[in-house]
Amino acid sequence: MRLAVTCLALLACIATASAETLVTSLSNHRVLINSNYTGTSIALFGAIERDAQTISRGTGYEAVVTVRGPKQYLVVREKERLGPVWLNLEQQKFPNAPAYLSVLTSRPISEITSDQLRQRQKIGLKAIINAPDFTNDRQGADEPFRQALLRLRRQDGLYIEDDRAVTFLTPAIFRASIPLPATAPPGNYDVEVTLLADTVILTRSFTHFELVKTGFEQRVGEAARDSAWIYGLATAALALLFGWIANVIFRRD
Repeated sequence: MRLAVTCLALLACIATASAETLVTSLSNHRVLINSNYTGTSIALFGAIERDAQTISRGTGYEAVVTVRGPKQYLVVREKERLGPVWLNLEQQKFPNAPAYLSVLTSRPISEITSDQLRQRQKIGLKAIINAPDFTNDRQGADEPFRQALLRLRRQDGLYIEDDRAVTFLTPAIFRASIPLPATAPPGNYDVEVTLLADTVILTRSFTHFELVKTGFEQRVGEAARDSAWIYGLATAALALLFGWIANVIFRRD
């Protein structure tokens, strides 16, 4: 009984000793997409609050900002060329892959975390992509498809890892710039901020923002979603109309 009480008291002391609180705020919780939208960025600010009983750290704090966009159903296919024809061979499905994913850190992620911590807590692009729940595990056959998805999304600018994107303005205040390329899809974006010290996670904070279409783009999107058959007929009619106009203008007598 005394041993149990002693262990509980020790755990309480440890919890009290690491009582940092992380407060975060975004410069904008709603980003509007219009016809002139070419991409933007959102500033995230974080402040570390310490109570009187918090122990002093031998080293400074580190921060990891992970941003996940709306989920998509993605399929990665392996293609092989047979003469002039490309054939689809194997494929791997990713039912809940984030359409956008960025990991922003204050230093290279390998310097502020251990391999075990990254895999266990899913910190970093590779750890997230290689997580067991990211797609179906096929005893190693899925690994090339995971790496292909990561490579293709990086080429599109939708999967980003930047080890200098978080800047500490003071030992307890930091700033990060979240890039949003023009190809980022509309929807809800979840932001997870992880505070570390000496490769140990101290606390986490969560927030979110929304990327939405506005103006003419919003009305077109709503029409395509709510009245798909009318939108399809209107699109076909416009195509026929412009085709007829082009024929009238450029026809030869």
